[in-house]
Amino acid sequence: MSNHSFKSIEGHTEGMPVRMVIDGTPPLSGATMDERRKSFIESHDWVRRALMLEPRGHSHMSGTLLYPPLSADADMSLIFIETSGCLPMCGHASIGSISFALEAGLICPRSPGTVIVDVPAGKLTANYVMDRGRVESVRFTNVPSFLLHRDVEIVHPYFGTLVIDIAYGGNFYPIVEIQANFPGCHHFSPEQLLEWGRRMQLAVNEAVDVVHPDNPGIRGVRHTMWTGAPVSDDADARSVVIAGDSLIDRSPCGTGTSARVAQRHARGQLGLGQPFRHQSLIGSCFTGRVEATTKLKSGLDAVLPSIEGRAWITGRTDHYVDDSQPYAHGFSLQEYVN
Repeated sequence: MSNHSFKSIEGHTEGMPVRMVIDGTPPLSGATMDERRKSFIESHDWVRRALMLEPRGHSHMSGTLLYPPLSADADMSLIFIETSGCLPMCGHASIGSISFALEAGLICPRSPGTVIVDVPAGKLTANYVMDRGRVESVRFTNVPSFLLHRDVEIVHPYFGTLVIDIAYGGNFYPIVEIQANFPGCHHFSPEQLLEWGRRMQLAVNEAVDVVHPDNPGIRGVRHTMWTGAPVSDDADARSVVIAGDSLIDRSPCGTGTSARVAQRHARGQLGLGQPFRHQSLIGSCFTGRVEATTKLKSGLDAVLPSIEGRAWITGRTDHYVDDSQPYAHGFSLQEYVN
């Protein structure tokens, strides 16, 4: 039996929780953050379960592990954890973790106003505005994002045939726009969208080969994006992102917004540098832009999207994991459903 302790900064990005672990993180092996992510999954996934699932977390918990920079020009490194697994990239958690690290004095960027972060999906560069110790906004340029499949017909068990796009913004997203069989996310409850999002993930993974052209280790969909009408005139669109089996994103989702920016640009609906104000289920907003166009090594057209948002610290916490206790490494109610 053993005891473990973890110190974390607690907060949220536009309504979505971020638990950033700043002490107690396990040592990881690998020359890249992607290799270190795999090392974490293979040897330390119990840390994710203990800190994200009940009784210390909940079904919509999300967080990061803060590490020193891996590359010579970076200021910090992040491993992303949430209830659905250990992700290659998470936009809202990046905005939150950068804000928390700056406000807590945990990093001193080489270039004031800019933070460079090593993440499993690549390297993230963020610009921030700070006033009297408070980070007012973070705008990061994400990894190359792209529309992988367009106009794919999927037979959904509730809606019937839906035509979707599948885009990548650090994670893969089936994007369900308003259409004949889907009037928009604003017509349904969060519980309905969660259940149907799980079914969409299964249907897409059974019907379509979803693989990153440059990184075959990134494959399959673990998210669904239901779109709908915005709730205010100053927004361009709205979505509800479902992650895994239980998570409903309260924020507009950073990687999801990146994927939608890439999708809209590929379809000629969003120009270079044009702001795209993307609302969440609760009305919070990220602003996405196409900063530049690029190509993947495979030759596929892609964009470099930026995402801008805000985060707030709500507290600090000590978490204790005693292996002798019941449910020490966390549990999900989904695991007990036949």
